[in-house]
Amino acid sequence: MWVIQRPSALGLISPGTPSGFRLENPSMSWSPVLERSFVDSQLVAIRLGDPVVDEYLAFAGSRLRLNSWLAVAFDLKVFFSVVGKEPPAITTADVFAFIKAQRAPRFGPKVVRLEDREAGLSARTIKRRLASVSGLFTYLVVRGTFLVHHNPVPRGMATRRPSGQPGRWTAPLIRTPRTLPRVLSPVDVDRFIAALRTHRDRAMVEAMLLGGLRRCEVLGLRLRDVSPGEHRLFIAEGKGGHQRSVPVSKRFFVTLSEYLTKERPETDVGQVFVVLKGPRRGQPLSAYGLDEIVDGARRRSGIARLTCHQLRHTCLTRLREAGMALEAVQIQAGHRSIESTRIYLHLANTWLVREYTQAAEAIEADLGSPGAASSEEL
Repeated sequence: MWVIQRPSALGLISPGTPSGFRLENPSMSWSPVLERSFVDSQLVAIRLGDPVVDEYLAFAGSRLRLNSWLAVAFDLKVFFSVVGKEPPAITTADVFAFIKAQRAPRFGPKVVRLEDREAGLSARTIKRRLASVSGLFTYLVVRGTFLVHHNPVPRGMATRRPSGQPGRWTAPLIRTPRTLPRVLSPVDVDRFIAALRTHRDRAMVEAMLLGGLRRCEVLGLRLRDVSPGEHRLFIAEGKGGHQRSVPVSKRFFVTLSEYLTKERPETDVGQVFVVLKGPRRGQPLSAYGLDEIVDGARRRSGIARLTCHQLRHTCLTRLREAGMALEAVQIQAGHRSIESTRIYLHLANTWLVREYTQAAEAIEADLGSPGAASSEEL
């Protein structure tokens, strides 16, 4: 079964792609239309309508996780919808024109986001789209049969090399600001959990809030991955395909037991969390379904902003604040690099306050009491 999504349905015409920046090219022989093919509810193919791009998407689908595969397809759809040229005709100038289009104001020049003061798309979104485009052209250059001989996406901008430092130095093409993730206060957590309507919903939220699981990891849990006696979960489909086994609070397993015994319908599906009612009853819950559950509880609780990933950030921050070693937080989170975990040092205010207070007291002890003068000064 093929599902076709045209540009207007995906919102490509207005957000970040104003008509003044669309570089229409009458020689372009195809119009980017995202088509998804399903077999037994499983996504098996994604196409945009061009044989060259579709071949790359098939290659990407064999090595990327589902969400990354969809993101790459969407990014390439946006790029070719804006630039309007065949892949061999794309130049570096087209890439810079695309960046300019993505940075154009979306809701007027005086409307900006509070997080980064940008009027267009965020730097992270633009950087991700450029990475998707660069991946396509890297593939075409390596294949060597599509009249593409170089990658038009620059790796960076040349910059002056520090004195005495060997090698080439470049500045990033797109600078992304380092922003701290938002975490929920204990009061907001209580209000949010109280607004959830089923044991299933509470169990999913507690997996993120108490175990630090990602949304995809919660939805990917299978019955065989749950170890109630050990209070552990086996994450078989973590980010990047990495697996791990993590402990989770007893509270989660109590809620999970209530869901399994009282709410979960009889079904052959192996996933833990399934749809409870409607035509898809007993089928695995989708990411869209989980987002709808979280957003509905957010509105009922009166919280302005809340996402699944924010629940995960809240968990990892609280674990660090409670004294959990950074290396242990890294394993719990499923981070490949501890650098990704270090951000929770900035979020865990109690840790920072404790470290600063200890250092400040030592400095103050060396300085002596305020206003006291030494005998030499007198």
